[in-house]
Amino acid sequence: MSGPDRLFSLRNNFYLGAYQAAINESNVGGLTEAQNVEKDCLVYRSYIALGSYQLVIDEINSSAATALQAVKLLAMYFLGGEKREKSLSSLQEWLSDVAIANNPTLLMIAGTIYAQEQNFNEALKYTNGGGTLELHALNVQIFLKIYRTDHAEKQLKIMQQIDEDHTLTQLASAWLCLALGGSKIQEAFYIFQELCEKYTWTVPIMNGRAVCNMHMGHFEDAETVLLEALNKDADTIANLIVCNLHLGKPTSRYLNQLKMVDPDHPLLKRSANAQEAFERALQNFS
Repeated sequence: MSGPDRLFSLRNNFYLGAYQAAINESNVGGLTEAQNVEKDCLVYRSYIALGSYQLVIDEINSSAATALQAVKLLAMYFLGGEKREKSLSSLQEWLSDVAIANNPTLLMIAGTIYAQEQNFNEALKYTNGGGTLELHALNVQIFLKIYRTDHAEKQLKIMQQIDEDHTLTQLASAWLCLALGGSKIQEAFYIFQELCEKYTWTVPIMNGRAVCNMHMGHFEDAETVLLEALNKDADTIANLIVCNLHLGKPTSRYLNQLKMVDPDHPLLKRSANAQEAFERALQNFS
């Protein structure tokens, strides 16, 4: 009999878009080496989703597992500039290496990057074989982007056969319902609603619900949800900084995230003013 899934909460938070919660769930013990790699991949992908690209690049070294190196490529891609070009060339090189080309995380990153490049045929070249629920979910997203709801529906049916109740399957079902429109919009709304009641409200789920409201002509309801989502992440991170300061814990990671999410946040302005005042005091002292 298999034991409990120690990474369920972390993984589920990541899929829902509760990225900071996923990071907070990373202190998990009793993991195998493979589970530790999966955990680290999910944590670093959460940091990428929060805009902390440089943190990921700095912390994943050249001796890390292939999956983690692939995640580092994603951070380099989103950082832009020379790092982006290097990530694209490295990605091609790795995908040509038969020893690692079938790594599920590498395939996921390849699909994500090529989809971001709007090169959907190239993305599907690496993801269409599926193999994991996450790859099938990415296929659903890609097929919806190219208006092939028929192929997206086939991918969803595969996911439902694997695990109908899985969060990714539910999300993919909501995405497809939104694309199909009409009476399916209400179904998508209920899926988003059920996910938030079962787990937690997140910015992606709130945006999904808001899009449903707009499709149904409920624009005031949509605005209310969107305004709540707009402030959700930055304020949470700011509160974590204050809390960690009081606890005597490091705050540099949270500060870097807040700078990416909301560079004009009042907490950052107060911090900058305090730093300037401190430097002036040092100059006067000397």
